[in-house]
Amino acid sequence: MSAAIGDVQHALSLHRRGRLAEAESAYAALLARQPSHFDALHLFGMLRMQQGRPDEALRLAESAVRLRADAPEALAVCAFALSALGRRDEALAKYDRLVELRPSDADCHFNRGVLLSQIGRHEAALDSYDRALAIRPDHAPALFNRANTLALGNRFGEACRCYEKLLRLMPNHVAALGSYADVLCLLGRHEEAVAPYQRALALKPDHIAILNNYGNLLIELRRTEEALAAFDRALSFSPNDPELLFNRGNVLAALERAEEALASYDRALAIAPDRADILNNRANVLGPNRHEEAVRDYERALALDPRHPHVFESLGFIALDACDWTKAARLAEIAEAGIIDKRHTIGITYPLFYFGNPSYLQICAQDHLRRSLPPAIRPLPRRAVAKSDKLRVAYVSSDFRSHAVAASIVALLERHDRTDFELVGLSTGRNDGSTIRARIAKSFDRFHDVSSSSDRRIAELIRELDVNIAVDLNGLTRGNRVGSFALRPAPVQVAYLGYASTTGADFIDYFLADPTVLPLAEQRYFSENIIHLPDCYHPSDTTRQIAPVVPTRAELGLPENGFVFCCFNRSFKISASIFAAWARILQRVPESLLWLPKMHDVAMENLRREFAGRGLDPARLIFAPRLQRIEDHLARHRRADLFLDTLPYGAHSTALDALWAGLPVLTCVGASFAGRVGSSLLEAVGLPEMVTTSLEGYEALAVKLAAEPALLQSIRERLDVNRSTYPLFDTDRLRRHIEAAYKIIWDIHQRGEAPRPITVEPLA
Repeated sequence: MSAAIGDVQHALSLHRRGRLAEAESAYAALLARQPSHFDALHLFGMLRMQQGRPDEALRLAESAVRLRADAPEALAVCAFALSALGRRDEALAKYDRLVELRPSDADCHFNRGVLLSQIGRHEAALDSYDRALAIRPDHAPALFNRANTLALGNRFGEACRCYEKLLRLMPNHVAALGSYADVLCLLGRHEEAVAPYQRALALKPDHIAILNNYGNLLIELRRTEEALAAFDRALSFSPNDPELLFNRGNVLAALERAEEALASYDRALAIAPDRADILNNRANVLGPNRHEEAVRDYERALALDPRHPHVFESLGFIALDACDWTKAARLAEIAEAGIIDKRHTIGITYPLFYFGNPSYLQICAQDHLRRSLPPAIRPLPRRAVAKSDKLRVAYVSSDFRSHAVAASIVALLERHDRTDFELVGLSTGRNDGSTIRARIAKSFDRFHDVSSSSDRRIAELIRELDVNIAVDLNGLTRGNRVGSFALRPAPVQVAYLGYASTTGADFIDYFLADPTVLPLAEQRYFSENIIHLPDCYHPSDTTRQIAPVVPTRAELGLPENGFVFCCFNRSFKISASIFAAWARILQRVPESLLWLPKMHDVAMENLRREFAGRGLDPARLIFAPRLQRIEDHLARHRRADLFLDTLPYGAHSTALDALWAGLPVLTCVGASFAGRVGSSLLEAVGLPEMVTTSLEGYEALAVKLAAEPALLQSIRERLDVNRSTYPLFDTDRLRRHIEAAYKIIWDIHQRGEAPRPITVEPLA
């Protein structure tokens, strides 16, 4: 053996044993004696790569290539070094030559794939990984990178199968376990993701990214206390990680531990002051009682990230809730631009309450779904529902509690015909222990509290229960489980009551409405097929009692004399234009006053300031405290003279309350579903003359009714009679129409026909 060969083997032995400094000296000494020693050049180049010195590695490798132009060993070092130096096109050329020289070398194909991934050529990278795996099916790095590349391309199902294959070969591959779990979450298979996360953490308890993702999964699964423990554990390893602090704050906010949540957000912002998501969520916690601070955080977050999925919606809503119409109007310009040309992410709430434009609402709903649903969600496999003599209908809601939806629908549920129908209730919201909750639960044949279940588990339960028709009572309101409906658990899916606009979802087949609130001309703005019920679509509970003793005006804080206009809608429904109309009405009706529900301090102060600015005494604006008993709230309506509806989003259950209590309602037809509910209610109770078509007509009629007590009294008397003779409060009639609708749409499904708009004929 020559001395040079012996020297190379000695240096290589040191190199392989990790004694890099000694190997470096050995390679350098050999090259000092023989500068053109091929093996020393390319091996020393590889060592320099390991030392993080790619420029020197490239110089050595290029010297080796000049000696042997097609030597794979030297070309490989050149490719590594060029890639590390950012000269990726040159590196790719070297890899291309390598695979020509060694077409059966799996590593050559793999390394080429790595570079292609780095430069964003993912399809070409997949081809290289596939070639590597065709040569060596158990090439673990190729399997891992192939799975990661598939996930980057939103091909999550294929990525899952690739991770599964790798994990069969290497069950303790921590990174693969974590990535596999991540992809399962993206597929909406949250329960399945728990095991791989836990396995990865058993192998590497201090893996911060996996702990963080596991915590987020636990939030999704409503296992909030466990999520908090996961984030606390991660923070014990990395106490100044802003992402962990942010997510910990989110859990604490969900647990209603506001001060602790704020402290966690503040720690995160001290480290990452320009994180719009942290500012947004901090403002959400501040919103209930620290309005000005919340607004500052929202505004800063919006400036940092105009496309944040929630900031604009939050800022817009808080402006409306505070009756800050100047700010709301400024935001309108951003909102319209965002809706039309997608420059901002607007959300669904602000457009619903500010614009009332059905085209805008559809665009915002569809955008909301794109952002909120898992990108690769796939329907559950089709399965035939077991034959039964009864149609099994599931009602799904987060509001089976002390809430307007529950109060409105409970009597309808109680009256459903159990001869032809079986009712299933799925409660996705908290159990507040209220009387209405107990009554709701009792109204169903089977009632399931699924508040702690994931969207997928809820969908699977609907399937297991052999539900024919699933009715979503949330739409896109807070607490919705639209992700469950996206999995298509029921053959027929219907939206009803809870959301006054389209969900934008192609997986909701029908929308229960009536011709007044939703004319067929607006079908183009609804993803769902419209079902027209006769009369009014909105249910009511006619078993509700009104307290027999009505407080005096003095007891209610009202003057003994004077005309009382009232509106018990929430502050965010009071628009600048409707309040201006109210002010003009009061200016034209001396000694009249406006009676509103008590709001937070900022809103009340803004309304008083608006009154004063229009020359009205703020004392003519009276705020009613919240009452615990609905009987007492209904009774106090009898001390008001006229209920004034709002625009663009009108009174729904609050208008029903007024009419049930015998208080006439005055409305103006709105541009969208949300602004036409009052019209539907009044037509269904036989008072169409109380529906106006312009704000001018609305103001004129309000003034006329205040000036002509006999006319108003005749309307009161007619309302008192019509409550028991007209359809509005005939819950059994509405029940029969809804059941007829269910039978029609089920027959359409049974015949294999596509859903279509339908009209239910009036029943006797």
